Amino acid sequence: MTKLAEQFGNIDIYLFDQLQRGNIAPGMRVLDAGCGGGRNLVYLLREGYEVFGADASAEAVEHLRSVAAKLAPGLDAANFHVEPIEAMSFPEEFADVVIVSAVLHFARDDAHFEAMLRGAWRALKPGGLLFCRLGSMIGLPVGAAKPIAGRRFRMPNGMEWYLVDEAMLLRLTEELGGDLVDPLKTTVVQGFRSMTTWVVRKRAAG
Repeated sequence: MTKLAEQFGNIDIYLFDQLQRGNIAPGMRVLDAGCGGGRNLVYLLREGYEVFGADASAEAVEHLRSVAAKLAPGLDAANFHVEPIEAMSFPEEFADVVIVSAVLHFARDDAHFEAMLRGAWRALKPGGLLFCRLGSMIGLPVGAAKPIAGRRFRMPNGMEWYLVDEAMLLRLTEELGGDLVDPLKTTVVQGFRSMTTWVVRKRAAG
C-alpha cells in the first residue's frame, strides 16, 4: 500500500476535491449516508473529524467500526448505524456535511429515490454541504442503458440503476432549498456508465 493510499484510502476523487478546496474542513461533523465499509472516511478518521455513518449492511458497518477503532480510537462505535438512508435515526439538521456517494442510483423507484434523498437532506444543517455522486443519463450514449420502468435502466454490465438527468437535478436543487456549489460534473466511463457529481449547499432558514 502506498503512503497516499494509506492516508486517504479509496476516496472518491471528487470528494477529495471538496476537501482540497476547504468545503469540508476540520471541525465539521460529517455523516456518510450509505457509507459501506467507509472507503471515503479513511482520511477524515485519521484527521480527527467527527465522523458518522449509516448503511443497511450490518457487515459493512461492522467493518467500518473496526477501521475507525484503529484510525480514531476515541470515536464512539455507536456513531455508525445499521439502517437505510431513508430511515436514518440521526437528528434533523445534525451534520455540516452529508455524503451520499454511489448510492442513489440503487433506488427501486421514484418514491425510494425521493425517500433516500430526503433522508439525507433532513440530516443536513442549514448552510451545510450535500455531496452526491450518482448514476445519470448525462452524456450516456443513446441505447447504452435499456429502459425497465420509469427511471430504472439495465446497464451494459447487467446491473439495474435508477438514472437522473440534468433537468431533474436542477429541479431538485431548487425544491430542496439549496444552491449548487459547483456546476454538475459528469464522468462517462467508456460508454458503459455515466456518473454525475452533484454538490449542494443547504440554504439558511429565512
